[in-house]
Amino acid sequence: MPGRQGRTARAVIAAAAAMAMTSCGSADAPAPSPSASAGLPTGGTGTVEIGGRPVTVHVPDSIDPGRAAPLVVLLHGYSSDAREQESYLGLTAESDRRGFVYAYPDGSVDGRGNRFWNATDACCAFDSPQPDDSRYLSELISALKASYRIDRVYLIGHSNGGFMAFRMACDHADQITAIASLNGASWNDPARCRPSEPVSVLAVHSSADETIAFTGGALGNNAYPSAAATVSQWRDYNGCTDAGRDAPALDLVTVLPAAETSVRTFERGCAGGSAVQAWTINGGRHIPAFSSAFAAAVTDFLLART
Repeated sequence: MPGRQGRTARAVIAAAAAMAMTSCGSADAPAPSPSASAGLPTGGTGTVEIGGRPVTVHVPDSIDPGRAAPLVVLLHGYSSDAREQESYLGLTAESDRRGFVYAYPDGSVDGRGNRFWNATDACCAFDSPQPDDSRYLSELISALKASYRIDRVYLIGHSNGGFMAFRMACDHADQITAIASLNGASWNDPARCRPSEPVSVLAVHSSADETIAFTGGALGNNAYPSAAATVSQWRDYNGCTDAGRDAPALDLVTVLPAAETSVRTFERGCAGGSAVQAWTINGGRHIPAFSSAFAAAVTDFLLART
């Protein structure tokens, strides 16, 4: 496990305890507007500055420039960064295997020197300024679509990045086909999320998460919902009507007994062919020790949503 990634949990707790947090809704400050960059790679991996922040883009050799391809955007956790998050989840190999454009941007740097996304009031803009990351990422997606032939967009986020993935699905459902969140949460107040269209959601939660509690909790004075409440919210947003069905358990974490991750899927009645899926890593922590099976399984879910 990367060293600084391993300090994410402690950094979130320390920052939440030390600072009084404010809402990141109407208080969001304007962020620089991204625009398409001539420096974006046409193949392989390259890092460019878009909207004043570094963004790494990987374009697999298998992509046909004459045909549209999916875009996957990875969002790092608080105190981590894009490169470390990619090292942790290893999605470049999936990009090569599946043929999707892959981007992993960096968030802003706060007063403690930690990168973050201003996602919900609970996480993780702990001081000022509070950038409008919802707008920034929306415009980043538009900039990438202007440079590559993209037919659908998926987000994957861990921790603070998971919160941000939910925020993007709330604010920019017209741009996003599906998201996957690992140990993140949506708004605690369901009324603050008003997706204009259905967005498929994969919500992955560790039952023994020591940072973002499985049963819900708060960072500073701002609450976040439990794993069950987060899934229930998105079932409601998408209009799903069934009680869900269990699927075979998955073996994703190297240090836990085989098939430690239970799976429940909600599809019946969901608008627009969307789905909500809940994975529970039984005994899992905030930063699980995944095998390569995790990246493959997550991209399986996302790319099936068209």
